[in-house]
Amino acid sequence: MIRRTLTTALRALAAALLAVLAPAGSAVAQDFPDRPVHLVVPFPPGGGADILARTVAPRLAQSLGKPVVVENRPGAGGNVGAEYVARAAADGYTLLYGTNGTHGINASLYRNLRHDPLRDFIPVSRMTTIAAMLIVNPKFPAGTVGELIAYAKDNPGKVNFASAGNGTTSHLAGELFKTMAGIDIVHVPYRGGALAVTDLMAGQVQMMIDVMPNALPLARDGRARGIAVSTATRYPGAPEYPTIAESGLPGFEASAWDGIFVPAGTPAPVVGRLNAAIRETLDDPQIAEALRARGAQPMPNSPEAFARHVADSAEKWARAVRASGAKID
Repeated sequence: MIRRTLTTALRALAAALLAVLAPAGSAVAQDFPDRPVHLVVPFPPGGGADILARTVAPRLAQSLGKPVVVENRPGAGGNVGAEYVARAAADGYTLLYGTNGTHGINASLYRNLRHDPLRDFIPVSRMTTIAAMLIVNPKFPAGTVGELIAYAKDNPGKVNFASAGNGTTSHLAGELFKTMAGIDIVHVPYRGGALAVTDLMAGQVQMMIDVMPNALPLARDGRARGIAVSTATRYPGAPEYPTIAESGLPGFEASAWDGIFVPAGTPAPVVGRLNAAIRETLDDPQIAEALRARGAQPMPNSPEAFARHVADSAEKWARAVRASGAKID
């Protein structure tokens, strides 16, 4: 069933790419943009995605020559805002700030989505990759990935890992770690990452894989012990930390990502104009520095490359969702 679903999704992505590459005769693309562009963030104000979106929006506006208005439409793990953009006019004036949650996790996690995260959008460009870090309570008797796995195998069911909530990246990254390592660790979901790290520091839970902007300050000031980063290569902002893959769990990679999407059917010239503006924005040294300071590495790419990344991400997170057993109505 999962394979058939992913095959259908991949075919939908291919169809979307054909739409991007095909000549577009729509008059709306001739002088794009000629009015403000709305960038929908499907999460609450002040969160990670919102902060990153507002970091790039002014520079993106400069590249486009028109204002970029950030609009928060939170709810249902990003599904409310994503559905809003999926139903918007396919003219390039309504963009979605999508994530690995909206386009990698939710298709498998939610039983009753009213939109298709792959079929209903055209990927414009990836924005960033966001590293995560495996952290443990400072008193936990393991200082490396190998030692943690060995301890968990010697103490099945006695190690708890925290997350920001069921179905979040921190939850599924932990489930992926559990599955790949072949260990029995217990998931403890919280209502947000702040509560989770508070209990980790207090010793109520022993470990967590949390995004770098949250985890790195804790590791550097000793409130938690940083073990390794979740990306395929070492994080440039903290090269002293090895990757999980290189330090005991080959093949592990569970970084978050974000990118810009438009409704399916958006004309090719509009997609191309937006892609060029995003590339220019992320190539700006000041923007790149501001993003890296928040744990986000700029990763602009083509619509075709981004579409392949989204498809691969959906398949990987589908496996993690299955392993976790999590489902949301």
